[in-house]
Amino acid sequence: MAAITMAEMWTTVGSTIASFMFVWTIIRQYCPYEVRHFLEKSMHRLENFFNPYIHVSIHEFMGTGLNRSEAYATVEAYLSTNSAKSAKRLKLEMEKDSKKIVLTMDEYEKLTDEFQGAKISWVLGIRSPKPVGNGNNSQPERRYYNLTFHKRYREMIAESYLEHVMKKGKEIRVKNRQRKLYTNGARDKYAYPRQPMWSDVPFEHPARFESVAMEAEKKQEIIEDLLTFSQSKDFYARIGKAWKRGYLLYGPPGTGKSTMIAAMANLLNYNVYDLELTAVEDNTELKKLLIEITGKSIIVIEDIDCSLDLTGHRKKKTEKETEDKNEEEKKQTDLKNREGKGFSKVTLSGLLNFIDGLWSACGGERIIVFTTNYVEKLDPALIRRGRMDKHIELSYCSFEGFKVLAKNYLLVEAHPLFDKIRRLMDETKITPADVAEALMRKSPREDVEKSLSKLIQALEEAKKEAATKKAEEESRVKAPAKDDSPLQDKKETEEPQSLDDGAAT
Repeated sequence: MAAITMAEMWTTVGSTIASFMFVWTIIRQYCPYEVRHFLEKSMHRLENFFNPYIHVSIHEFMGTGLNRSEAYATVEAYLSTNSAKSAKRLKLEMEKDSKKIVLTMDEYEKLTDEFQGAKISWVLGIRSPKPVGNGNNSQPERRYYNLTFHKRYREMIAESYLEHVMKKGKEIRVKNRQRKLYTNGARDKYAYPRQPMWSDVPFEHPARFESVAMEAEKKQEIIEDLLTFSQSKDFYARIGKAWKRGYLLYGPPGTGKSTMIAAMANLLNYNVYDLELTAVEDNTELKKLLIEITGKSIIVIEDIDCSLDLTGHRKKKTEKETEDKNEEEKKQTDLKNREGKGFSKVTLSGLLNFIDGLWSACGGERIIVFTTNYVEKLDPALIRRGRMDKHIELSYCSFEGFKVLAKNYLLVEAHPLFDKIRRLMDETKITPADVAEALMRKSPREDVEKSLSKLIQALEEAKKEAATKKAEEESRVKAPAKDDSPLQDKKETEEPQSLDDGAAT
């Protein structure tokens, strides 16, 4: 009897569900959209009254906008780490400007996350757009993430969890992004559509600090300085300074300044903005370029001593007052002529404001790098501490730097010829670029010994050239002294004669 009663009950339940589904199908097909929307909204309100769980939606597109929501993309990146481990239905995606393939959860897939003892569920849903006209949808379906948690965790979710999701998601996006090398150039201001301030290409320079020819202690000091800066957001906020740092790289040509910049970018996973000052029209355009630079970036001005007339030391006021008026008028005329030919009107004051003024705080986590071959030519105000915080001298190749290059190029860490190379390096100067060129194999038949012999030959030639140059300089210095000696002898012989004449008188 009980079995019959149970069967009858399931029959009644099945019949009721079937009837409900039939009625709901009729409503969805023939009932106006506004009535259906009202019914759905009423059902949601009734459900929320008895449901202890809170729902938060993060939509892929907001309103009628065509740009993807940053919050949605960040949540997607955050959930991708859990999706690959626990989700059963996945999607393979590769976002724009991303260098990695990402596995994300498929539609209607559910994931559970834990945070400070709370269980939080995520579901990827799809919302169909409102039909228009003849009932056809003019817009594609839009996705959204639905976050569900118990109402007792409301405060913790709002204050801590969402901030945690955004922080971790941004870190994953930065790690997965395709880093870029940007540059500014001449552009038509009146072009339509408007040309961007920066143009870019993928940044794929392979330089690493492991391959930089430099003493290990100095290299480690630079690495620690960079990593400390990248992790000091709260510190800079506490001391009231813009989150930026300046590096001045100086030294002879061929000592690895550009390679150092690439190694810095690869270490920190930063984009690189190569700023060409001669292509900047004036200080206003320089500010516009600064505004469009994103965070986690290195701003580079190479050979700043050659970029603009920014190398002269500023004169004191008393010296300016004593300048010749005619000379000042000539300078003004020359400046006007150059401006008429498209000469850049960026000033030292404008560049200083770019580096350390109010506009420098528009954005965070930026590194500014100047390179120069002649640091003594630069204005002290441009490279003082606070603007160029760390000065790094990249000088001629040391024996320790040579060992790094030998390991990179020849895969050797010791060789009988190393002692001779050490002695020659102590006696002469050679740049890392010249050492690398000597170690570069030009033929498959070249072995380690032949490559090292080429380096020894290059060192010996450099030593001879330096000795010849030194001898020429010494002879040039002695030459005037030899020319003056006959005159001096003549004076010495004439002076006693004049004394004798006086005595005779």
